[in-house]
Amino acid sequence: MPTKKADASVAKPEQEETDSKKHDIPKGSTKVNSKPDSKKPSAIPSKRKAKTNNDVPAKAPRRSARSAAQVQPDLVRLINYLLSPNSLDSCRPKDEIEDVKNRGRSDLRTYSSSTFSPFEELMCAVILSRPISHGLGLRSIRTLFNEPYLFTTPKRIRNAGFEPVRKALDEARTQHRQKTAEEMVLLADAVVDHFGDGDEDVSLERVRRECDHDWEKEKEMLKKYVKGLGKTGLDIFGRRVQARWPESYPFADQRTLSGLQKLGLPDNAEELKKLLENHWTELNVEGFEGNEDEQKRRVFVQVLERAVGVDLEGNADAVRAEAAPGTKND
Repeated sequence: MPTKKADASVAKPEQEETDSKKHDIPKGSTKVNSKPDSKKPSAIPSKRKAKTNNDVPAKAPRRSARSAAQVQPDLVRLINYLLSPNSLDSCRPKDEIEDVKNRGRSDLRTYSSSTFSPFEELMCAVILSRPISHGLGLRSIRTLFNEPYLFTTPKRIRNAGFEPVRKALDEARTQHRQKTAEEMVLLADAVVDHFGDGDEDVSLERVRRECDHDWEKEKEMLKKYVKGLGKTGLDIFGRRVQARWPESYPFADQRTLSGLQKLGLPDNAEELKKLLENHWTELNVEGFEGNEDEQKRRVFVQVLERAVGVDLEGNADAVRAEAAPGTKND
């Protein structure tokens, strides 16, 4: 940030010195003012002290958060760190870390670490767009998708009905349980009636077919039939489902772009895509399924998800440090 100019209202020392030496004309002097002196000095001597450079307090330079000294990460190292299991705890709420540890199960399905079907992603989008904390949203998802509930298909939700879904949300100790449970049941109905081919279809391919694989039309169709799904929910859904639906790729919502910026990554979806493509052979992508195009989309999505998770948990500086040259990860 450019240094702010000194305030012009501060008087110059030279002028103050001149003003302090003014005095009355000695008695008997023949010099007479031709004009009345409208600025005649007071009979009481002024106690005002002339300012010097030392009297003017020095102003500390203004520093924004972005101009503050930060550890500069190596971008390839940073991306590889985000793609690795080592970064998981940096983007998880503390209660999820404890839950995974206490259950001792590597197959526990979590929003932070699992691959979900488009139907499950749509459920998550509705839940996470509710006015609740990120941690409560993720806890709700863990409870619904794992034993003993396993509400992972429209059929399971419809067979169970409202009360068991409400019970799961009670167990998750979340907020807005009544309304969220209602929305989950209505979502299952909408998928069967409008989005899928049967009550066990979780692909939502019918949406894509009827919209000619046009992402804008798909969003309109989803919004039309899914209660509780607005712009925020559609952004969350689009951010995740692009791993499977190439018509929405590359997409990054504003919330995620903020997280990318804090990590030092491009805060533009196209630029991030190009960065990944330019360094593709340097990235550790062995664990990502599919052909190369599918892998690129999955890697893109994971970078987005880890970036927004890290930001929400306030761990951006720590992650940047992990990716800095000269650290233990070299």
